[in-house]
Amino acid sequence: MRIFGVILAGGAGRRMGGADKATLRLAGRSLAAHAVDRLEPQVERLAISANGDPARLSALGLPVLADAQSQGPLSGVLSALDWAAPLGATAVVTAAVDTPFFPGDLVPRLILGSDPSGIALARSGGNDHPTFALWPVGLRDDLRAFLASRAKASVRAFADARGAGRADFPEDGAFMNLNTPDDLSRAEALIRGAA
Repeated sequence: MRIFGVILAGGAGRRMGGADKATLRLAGRSLAAHAVDRLEPQVERLAISANGDPARLSALGLPVLADAQSQGPLSGVLSALDWAAPLGATAVVTAAVDTPFFPGDLVPRLILGSDPSGIALARSGGNDHPTFALWPVGLRDDLRAFLASRAKASVRAFADARGAGRADFPEDGAFMNLNTPDDLSRAEALIRGAA
């Protein structure tokens, strides 16, 4: 299996005052840099799915993939699959840029949790974390058709319609999203406490 990784950083950051979450600082480094540190050791190749000026992420030295049409995270998944397929990947693992503490064993657990369709979503504390998922590149055309048939598309709806498996993680806090300035402050406090 050849697993590539893509950090989903295309959100509008509305609850963060419209800030670009990928470039927000946590412990002196961008959220995108934290995500790269976590995901890069687990995959063969890595890219970032982000709209807007790609130059803002150039310091990371990774390909920046723009959505063909912005319909939420699934648009980023499709861009990721379109990037990875011609490079020989069998699947792509996605991770959200605003979740800096996601597990260091995300990829192997997702592989173990995949069902016959090859899709797996991360789950902890009984809650799905659908932006943390394993996506076979063979789903590209199916996903493209799904996105073409609706204006806004749910990651969970697409995955579950294809019988997605679940990968259970015991650390519920590992999937803490940083959606607001208060969340960012809590994450800073967590890092300071661990230092």
